Amino acid sequence: MRPRYADLFRRMRDLDQVRADAAFDAVLFDRGQALPDLVEGYVLHTDDPVLRYFLVQLMGFSGSKAAVKPLILALDDPDPSVRAEACRGLEDLRARKAHAALRARLTDMSREVREAAADALKRIGG
Repeated sequence: MRPRYADLFRRMRDLDQVRADAAFDAVLFDRGQALPDLVEGYVLHTDDPVLRYFLVQLMGFSGSKAAVKPLILALDDPDPSVRAEACRGLEDLRARKAHAALRARLTDMSREVREAAADALKRIGG
């Protein structure tokens, strides 16, 4: 992972909300360029569901079809808020390839995930 993003990811968890928001915005500004680092950060931070949520959210905002595969993998995250955000990211990317994976989330234990999957399928078409 490039040092710039490793630092920004750490700062996204800063207790000072202004610094945390600024770090998130800096990654958001880079969008597609940051995608490889977002994916790597997601894999590395198995112990931090809040950071994984942010990273998945930024993948969805990337606008890159290359984010579809990692977002599909994030549908199996242990944290329901991360799974729901992965559904929303796939919806944002209009990821038709994600139909089967999103359909599987319609029976998720979490109501939030089920609703996010249903919304994504409606918007994507299916």
